[in-house]
Amino acid sequence: MAIRPVRAQDGTPDDMPDRAGKDLPAGVELYHLRPDGGILLADREGSRELGPEREFLRFIDDGQFAHYLVGDAATSPERPSNATVKLGVVGPRSAFTPHAHGGEHFVLSLGHAACGLYDGVRGRVTDVPLAPGMLIRIPEMMPHSFANRGDSPLTILAANTGYGIDHEDYAITAAEAERRAQESPGDPGGVRAAGGRTALATALTDYRALAAELRDIERAQRVHGIAATTVRERLAARLRRVAAALEVSR
Repeated sequence: MAIRPVRAQDGTPDDMPDRAGKDLPAGVELYHLRPDGGILLADREGSRELGPEREFLRFIDDGQFAHYLVGDAATSPERPSNATVKLGVVGPRSAFTPHAHGGEHFVLSLGHAACGLYDGVRGRVTDVPLAPGMLIRIPEMMPHSFANRGDSPLTILAANTGYGIDHEDYAITAAEAERRAQESPGDPGGVRAAGGRTALATALTDYRALAAELRDIERAQRVHGIAATTVRERLAARLRRVAAALEVSR
């Protein structure tokens, strides 16, 4: 396994963003799919490169490896993973309305993006910048928003466990959380799932607290706006387009 240069103060590899690693909320994972084939993983405990010694499984043949994000090696029709995978396009300099998903969520960014996450333990909003080839895991019911920092449309690959975009628990906004809290007037926290929902994640949700956390992300968006790309990132984007033109025959 190759050794990556790291920043002395926190042990984060140089090719992870400055806010990676220990600044991530609990349960969030940040992956960097490097152009040299390496995969870096950052979480609350720090950063490391994934390798066959512990995180990879044998993938069909010797010398080929796999690391599951959704499901596991025993997934089958009798033991399904119940996940959806989709491509998405985010408009230039735009962000999604802050929301929470009823299931865990993976997003692979193919451009310069940012993910605003509410850290419930620290009681604050954390903004995680993403470069092309970075994938972030967001736990179920964690308030967040995803933004395109660039001036061109951003393509993402998104995977969710349990819910398609038509499901009522796919993306719960602050307004929806407030509505659900009001549907349970006898429940001080609005904890019981409204409308007979039985999914564990939503059934145990304090919707008043969720709404407040989502409003915090909305305020952060209004105050700080969408972060811009840096000069280095804009130069890298131009070079990436040149590389793509060389690699793909016309």
